[in-house]
Amino acid sequence: MNAITIEDIRAAQIRIQGIAHRTAVLTSRTFDMRAGVNAFFKCENFQRGGAFKIRGAANFLSLIPPEDLKRGVVAYSSGNHAQAVAIAAGAKGVAATIVMPLDAPRSKVEATRAYGATIITYDRLKEDREEIGRRVAAESGATLVPPYDHPWILAGQGTVALELLEEVPDMDALVVCVGGGGLLAGCSIAAKGLNPQIRIFGVEPEDGNDTFLSFRAGERIGIEPPGTIADGLRAQKPGAVTFPIVQQHVEDILLVSDDEIRQTMAFCLTRMKILVEPSGAVAAAAALVQKLPKGLKRVGLIVSGGNVDLDVVQGLR
Repeated sequence: MNAITIEDIRAAQIRIQGIAHRTAVLTSRTFDMRAGVNAFFKCENFQRGGAFKIRGAANFLSLIPPEDLKRGVVAYSSGNHAQAVAIAAGAKGVAATIVMPLDAPRSKVEATRAYGATIITYDRLKEDREEIGRRVAAESGATLVPPYDHPWILAGQGTVALELLEEVPDMDALVVCVGGGGLLAGCSIAAKGLNPQIRIFGVEPEDGNDTFLSFRAGERIGIEPPGTIADGLRAQKPGAVTFPIVQQHVEDILLVSDDEIRQTMAFCLTRMKILVEPSGAVAAAAALVQKLPKGLKRVGLIVSGGNVDLDVVQGLR
């Protein structure tokens, strides 16, 4: 049984108005020629905080009881969820503490701090961010806001697909990046609720293939901390809430290499004039290098974010 329904996603769409933006849908004839499909880019790199995460965070904070919310919120994230929680907390007038890895992109750390959050750093190779987050929440009385594995988060993230299909209803397929699975799970519920015939694909980096392995095994499988350039997709195991939804609605999980991610980032920057972070480029990469099944014509590609350090951009070729 789904943790949420499309009606929950419609309610979230109303709830997050004024905090999250409705983002643009772009096209590129050159991309279409190379990919062999008509692609529609849902540009969450233009979103507040530079990524889709504000949707889930805003919905979650809106549903915390007022007496609990006034004690603040805690989150753990490599960057995009961190910024989202900081922005949403600022909008609600409450304190936010964010647990971030030492190797998080500088741009994401600096932005999170600029939004007013207190940052606690940790070594992701040696320490458990969830344990740190739970401890901080217990000590402070703050509410822990998970990055993906919660129905309130899923409902907020599902508004990405809801908006896209409201604007472009007649698509054959939807392609979504997958880290912990919140975006993919939420979007799959929205997309199938609007069009039961739509085909849905998740995309992971080759070095962060926990969902790919789990999808084929039929159960959640964990991996070692991945070293992929796609820092937002470094989850080590699919979510307990998200994975059953992915199993139900998603046709397949595809993999792209870091080089293919860089190639797609470069295309987006030089040809489409949009800045896309590595995690945000994986869905488009699967289309650009023609890893999607043959026969698809109209394809929605979720560009999940655009927060990337300049040294990564300078290294593109």
